[in-house]
Amino acid sequence: MKQLSADIGIIAAGPAGLAAAVAAAETGAKIVVFEKSSVTGGCGNMAMGPFAVESRLQKKQIVGLTRDEAFKMHMEFNHWIPDASLVRAFIDKSGDTIDWLEGMGVKFVLAARHFTTSQPTWHVLATGAGAHGTAAEIFKVLTMKAKELGVKFYFQTPAQKILKEGGNIVGFQAEERSGEMVQVNTRAVIVATGGFGGDTKWIKKYTGYEWGSDLFSFKIPGLEGDGIKMAWEVGAAKTHMMLELYCSVPNQAEFWNIDALFRQPNLLVNLNGERFFNEEVMQNNTFAGNAVSRQKNRCAFMIFDENIKNHYAKNGFDQICYDVPVNDACGFDAEMQRAVDSESKDFFMADTLEALGEKAGIHLPSFMETVADYNRACESRDALFNKNYKFMKPISAPRFYAGRLVPSGFGSLGGIRINYKCEVIDKSFNVIPGLYAAGTDANAIHSDSYTFIMPGNSMGFAINSGRIAGEHAAEYLASL
Repeated sequence: MKQLSADIGIIAAGPAGLAAAVAAAETGAKIVVFEKSSVTGGCGNMAMGPFAVESRLQKKQIVGLTRDEAFKMHMEFNHWIPDASLVRAFIDKSGDTIDWLEGMGVKFVLAARHFTTSQPTWHVLATGAGAHGTAAEIFKVLTMKAKELGVKFYFQTPAQKILKEGGNIVGFQAEERSGEMVQVNTRAVIVATGGFGGDTKWIKKYTGYEWGSDLFSFKIPGLEGDGIKMAWEVGAAKTHMMLELYCSVPNQAEFWNIDALFRQPNLLVNLNGERFFNEEVMQNNTFAGNAVSRQKNRCAFMIFDENIKNHYAKNGFDQICYDVPVNDACGFDAEMQRAVDSESKDFFMADTLEALGEKAGIHLPSFMETVADYNRACESRDALFNKNYKFMKPISAPRFYAGRLVPSGFGSLGGIRINYKCEVIDKSFNVIPGLYAAGTDANAIHSDSYTFIMPGNSMGFAINSGRIAGEHAAEYLASL
């Protein structure tokens, strides 16, 4: 077996792994990074930007949110279930991390909200601002910086097993493309493999969802819980494991124009034809995903009519979400017709409400009663859920439209228990010396719902926990 030595070995070169590599290399440590794929950045290459509080950019925008306020907001949103010290370390580091990235040449232009009632914590990059994939620039910069600092990358060489002797971590084994194994001898290891969002069996086992049936999340190839499994094998404690859940039409990326209209705060019913949700909350897609997940077959149908469609075409949408690339109704008709012509099982239109309900498979008597009740409420007030009157638009003018909404997700969260130094903790709550974890593999800072009120959270946690892990791993070396 080949032998290789370094001070710190990092498993995977995604957002957390790259941040860890640069942070540790800045101390002078010898770093090696082993990556399963052929590129750096991981799923971060499809993202938009990280969370931060008290960055220079926010101060320029006169954003008043403080670290103390963000910490309180995060912990109360999550009922004080997450490790408060870890959350505090992440939030306190976040503003400085934006400055750190800017110092390397990353250019941010906006601290954005995801929706109107969220906080402006989402740091969007200059190139293609507001587009999916813009964050890839961060990882190009981090990769270049890591190489400048002497970090060595080994691509298409996935780690297979973490090595432990006498209670301490001493390296890991990886497999080259040829099938030959290489032993990486180090004094510390940082696990940052991006979670299990690409493994349908793990999704079913740990979240209860069946991908392609009642879940249509982003399924990134290669994200199969590798690092989580390896950490568990050497004694790491488990955390709760969940999805970064939200709500959308199935195959969202194929139907952006349709998806945009079916995100608006109009009548939402389940298969029983019943309302179950205050639709103005649709803008918080995590909450919408939670509500839809509780319904029969984990789905619901957004309903609107020709008048509502024309209103959006003339006046714009009621609600805008920053990461939705379509913010007008211009492309809806053509895309909807294409879907219907292909005999879609998700999108329906009809000249009568009865025909619409039948096509969608909604229980017709209840559906008709619900629409009648809703239309009466549009003339006065929503006594059922107290939806804001400005969003109460009657469903009465042919044509009628229905779109199926389902749970989706950006990826997985959680798996490896860590402390505020990103040291891995065993089942007895003791530190495993020399083992660190960062990013999605260890992101257990949410209770049962992703904290969408402060957007950029997952990428922010990945980059900041990577930095924290790299810095503390270097400190650990100095203590030996």
